[in-house]
Amino acid sequence: MILPTFEIITTVASASAGGDGDYSAMTARDAIRPWIETAAANNMYVVLDLQPGRTDFLTQARVYEEFLRLPHVGLALDPEWRLKPNQVHLQQVGTVDAAEINQVVAWLAGIVREQALPQKLLIVHQFQTSMITNRELIDTPPELAVLIQMDGQGSMRAKYASWNALTGKPDAEKFHWGWKNFYDEDHPNATPEQVLELTPKPKFVSFQ
Repeated sequence: MILPTFEIITTVASASAGGDGDYSAMTARDAIRPWIETAAANNMYVVLDLQPGRTDFLTQARVYEEFLRLPHVGLALDPEWRLKPNQVHLQQVGTVDAAEINQVVAWLAGIVREQALPQKLLIVHQFQTSMITNRELIDTPPELAVLIQMDGQGSMRAKYASWNALTGKPDAEKFHWGWKNFYDEDHPNATPEQVLELTPKPKFVSFQ
């Protein structure tokens, strides 16, 4: 079964600090709502993606709780854009610890239980090992399908190297896995056959 999915970058990494100083621009809920309603009407899944800057993932996720209480809405965390207090974007690749991810895991799994929802997708982006510290400690409760998406860009050689490095770790079997294609940055784009031949086989494939 293939489930069409629409990913919305809900909070966007920003070059300016903004009024709250977190270097992340939040999309208003009213702007997102029509997309979520349209997806539901067309049997599509939605993933809300967070690029939190200097704030934490859970703080931003809570802003969109009303949507995450719906059965067809999942969540994605993008550590590339998680800053330390003295950092700004594009000077380094961001990083997050498993402890911060687990705060989101516990909160989101609680919503699934409270609402009696089907298993909900939680994506964590990663293309370098340094982006997630203590990855083996990430909780994977039955309420969530915790998926690591390899979202590196460039040549197929570079992407394969990232894939093999991330999926070759001892903790890899506890996660589902995903792959991302970039129309403009990948040279060349992976073919469907190449993606489906990956081991482990990706459960989530996205295009940007």
